[in-house]
Formats: sequence, structure tokens, C-alpha cells
Amino acid sequence: MDALIAKADALGPRQKKRKIFHDSTADSVKKRTGVPKSLQDKDLALNVPSHKHIANKKLRTELVRNATQTARAKALLEDAEMMLAEDAGLMQAEGELERTWRVSQSEIKNGAGGDAARGRREWKLDGGPYRSRYTRNGRHLAIVGSMGHAATFDWLSGTLHAELQLQETCRDITFLHDHSHFAVAQKKYVFIYDRDGVELHCLKAHIEPTRLEFLPYHWLLASIRQGNAGYLKYQDTSTGQLLVEHRTKFGACSAMTQNLHNAVIHLGHQNGTVTLWTPNLPHPAVQLLAHLGPVASVSVDPSTGGRYMATAGRDGTVKVWDCRNWKGAVREWSARGGAAEVEWSQRGALAVASGGTVNVYTSPIIQQPMHGNTQPPLYLTHPIPHRPLTSVRFAPFQDVLTLGHAVGLSSILVPGAGEPNFDSTEADPFENRKARREKEVKALLDKIQPDMITLDPELIGSLAPEPKLSTTTTTIDGKPARGTETPFARLPRLERLRVQGKADESEVVDPDDTAPDGRKLTKEEKERKKMRGKGKSTKRYLRKQRKNVIDPRAVAIRAKMEKDREERKARAKEKAGGEPRKPSALDRFARG
Repeated sequence: MDALIAKADALGPRQKKRKIFHDSTADSVKKRTGVPKSLQDKDLALNVPSHKHIANKKLRTELVRNATQTARAKALLEDAEMMLAEDAGLMQAEGELERTWRVSQSEIKNGAGGDAARGRREWKLDGGPYRSRYTRNGRHLAIVGSMGHAATFDWLSGTLHAELQLQETCRDITFLHDHSHFAVAQKKYVFIYDRDGVELHCLKAHIEPTRLEFLPYHWLLASIRQGNAGYLKYQDTSTGQLLVEHRTKFGACSAMTQNLHNAVIHLGHQNGTVTLWTPNLPHPAVQLLAHLGPVASVSVDPSTGGRYMATAGRDGTVKVWDCRNWKGAVREWSARGGAAEVEWSQRGALAVASGGTVNVYTSPIIQQPMHGNTQPPLYLTHPIPHRPLTSVRFAPFQDVLTLGHAVGLSSILVPGAGEPNFDSTEADPFENRKARREKEVKALLDKIQPDMITLDPELIGSLAPEPKLSTTTTTIDGKPARGTETPFARLPRLERLRVQGKADESEVVDPDDTAPDGRKLTKEEKERKKMRGKGKSTKRYLRKQRKNVIDPRAVAIRAKMEKDREERKARAKEKAGGEPRKPSALDRFARG
């Protein structure tokens, strides 16, 4: 009985089971949702390099931390792109027989909203032909005529900022860091004006400028000079210093643009050559023969990170180039009306203005390789009765294309050309005066040095590649010493030849470095021998030049001299009739 009671006590009281209630709605949501990439540390760690080849532990930890932050920032950017509500909408044809290029501007204006329809305008002005330039946020517009009429205004609200009658030839105009300052390429010099049209500076170093470009992240104003010399000059607008000037030596230049991805200047010359320039190189980084005649216009695609470039020549051809290989034109076709003006939009639409017509082509059709002079499918076309067409500009963050001609300017609507989502930290169309001032101060603090302008912007901050060949120093017992790996490029010439297997181990040893008994002289003995006149500087130089050099003629002469020496010893031995006597110190003066 006691045993049964003990077993019952060992079993313990019976526990009640908890009832688990399942929510079918929550389970269905969990199955179809996931954690964002920015919060998935496992997936994030796979994309971060470990930098195991770096011996310094502190440096390796810092590099891993920076790489982790960069990977997390990219993941956050991908998550933020999911919240972009608006999308760029292109025109789509309803039937197989309909074409988008048949749609007129009046139909597009009636179908667009009230704010978008305001972009369709006509400005009839005297003193043309005109050129135009927008600010980075697309809010303000600057125009200049060849007769000297210049003006800046807010084209969305119609507010005029400044209007000037310079009464001399003007070739180009551009805004600086914002709409408060703009530069005009006049007949002899470049002049800088403020928002009210007051002259601030006269840049006399920029003589007879043809085109102007401003690099916003570097605060540099670039100009190209008219004439065969073609001087390209960079002016630092934050300090007022003339940074550098390059003599292109490719003839007169009338086409100039910049790659917004890496701040490289693209120039089109009269001999049909397109060159790429950076402030830190005295020669062009890339030189390309693009056309058989003079280059009329150059433009770089901002939607692909500067991968594609479009050029138009006086020979009436338009070409699209891949900036990653330069092996040939991706697309090529003929444009009616001779010389053309080309311009890329923020969404990759290419506008070609030639004769009295402007044609618009969309990506990715114009970026696909095609043999022959087949014209790509046309997206939009619009006739302009005023000739010639001198400038083509897309308005940032707007579906508006502004054309400059002899009678003024014309703006047409191009659906899907502008970027619908903007970053307010980079370019804000709705910024006020306080935000503009803060942005200007922040841009000065974040100014990038001109030395960092390269074709590959990812080169700055990257690590040097590991050396392919290295030599490890060994200890006395033949084991490799720790931390004594020497890169192949820093090895002596003899060691490099030994690593490559090209060293001549049978080379004759210099007699000045050996003692009479055959052993190698020490450093002190070499110094004493040097004091006796055996180690003059001329001999050391010649001996250094002869080291590790194998000359067939010298080898043949050494062999002949050795043979003559053996023959002389044999004749002396026969003449003496016995063993030759031991050499004396006076034998060096004897004539053999």
C-alpha cells in the first residue's frame, strides 16, 4: 500500500492544457509579407566584404563598418523607392494603326491637367536666335539672344527677375548654384550678374567664350574659347580663383556639355572629334572621332548614370554612343535639315531638333544596338516654322521641352519626359528663401575638390587591388618570417627576375666584389678597397648597368679570353718542362 501511495505522489497533479486561438487573418498576412531588406541583417551581411587581406585590425574594422553602412543605405533607398506614388506616363496608342507621333500639341494640351498645360507657350522676341537654361529644380529659366537681350524669370508664376540689354554679341547663358546668380558668355569676356541684373564680376581670363557649363557639386564654371586654340578653363566661383586651363588643340569648339554623373566635360570640335576632359589631366581622358564633319551638339543621358552620349554633326547624322566601351556607335541615323541639336531628358527621352522640326525618341529603343542607318521609332514630333533651331532644353521635373530659334522661344509638351518624383534635399521646386540660403551654406560645406573628378567616380575611396606576386622573407632555419611579405613591385630587379624564373644564375661574378681566395667581401673590406681606388663612382655606375644584363657578344668575348688564358698556361707549362711556378705579384706587369 505504501508503494502505491509513493508512486501516486511521484506522478504529480495533472496540468490543464491551454487553448490556443488561431487568427486566420493574421496567419494569411504573415505568409504574404516579409521584413524589409534594410532590416534583414542576414541578407545584408552577405553583401558586405570582409577585407580579410588587411593585416591592420583597426583599419579592417573601420572598412567593414563603412561597407555595412553603405549596404544599409542602399537597402533603405530600395525600400524608399517603393513609396514613390507617381510614375512617368508615356503616351500609348490604342490601336495597331495609331501612332503617338500623330498626336498634335493641341490634343496633348487639352488632355493634360491645368498645371501641365501651362508648359505649352510661345515667346516671340527680337534679337534672336535665343538660347535657354533651366535651374536644377526646373523653376527658373534664363534666356539670352545673340544680339544681347538677356532675361531670367520664374516661368511657372511668370515673375520676371532681371532683363538686360547688353548691346553686344552673347553666345550662351547659365545659372550658377541657384537662380540668384547667372553667367553670360558675351563678346569678349564672361560676366556674372546677380538676380536683379547687377554686374558682379568680369572674368577677363575667359576670353571670347563660346559655351558655358557649371558644375554644382564642385562650384566650378567651365568655358570653352572660340577659335582654333580652344582653351577650356575652370573658374572656382566660391573662391574666385582660376583653377586650370587646357589647350585642346582640336580646332574650334561649338558644342559643350557635362556628365552629371561624374562631372566630366564633353567637347565637340570642328574636326569631328569628341573629347572628354577633367581638371586634373592636361590631355583628354577620352578622344573619339565621332563624325566626318564638325560636331554641332553633344548631350549625355542622365537617366542611366551617364552611360550613353548622343552627338549630332554638320554631316546630318545623329549617333548614340556607349560611354563604357567606345567601340562604335550604338545607333546612327540621318536627320533632315542638316545640323541638329540634341538633348536628353531626365527619363531618357532624346530630342533631336533639325531644320524646322523637333523629333523625340524614347528609351530603351534608342539604346539598343542596330546596324545601318535605320531611324528608331518616333515617339513625338512637332514642326517649328522658325529657323534655325539653336537650342533644345528639357525642364527638370516637368514634361516641357523649350526650343530656341530666331524669333524667340517655343515650349512644347512631351508626356513622360520629366522625373515625377524629386528629392527635396537635392533640388526642390517649392523651396522658399530660408531653405535656399541653408542649402547654399550646406553646398559650400559639402564642396567636392576638383581632383576627385574622374571617369569612374567609384575610384575615389576604393582600395588598391592586392598584389599578384609577392615574396616572403625566410628566417635562418628556412621558415617564412611573419609580416615580411614584400610586394612584387618593390623587389629588387634580381629578385623579380628570380620570381619570374628569368634570372641568369650562371652570370660571371664581378671580381671587384670577391677576395683573391674566392670569398665574398664584407662591407668594411669593400670600403677599404674603395679607398685604394678600386671602387670609383664611374666603375660602380658601369657595374650597376652591367648587372643582370646578358649580352651574347660579351659572353663570346669572355669565352675567347678564357680560352686564350688556358692556352698560355699550357704553353708555359710545356716550356718549363714541369709544373708551372706559383704566380707572383709582379706578373701583372709582365707582357703576355
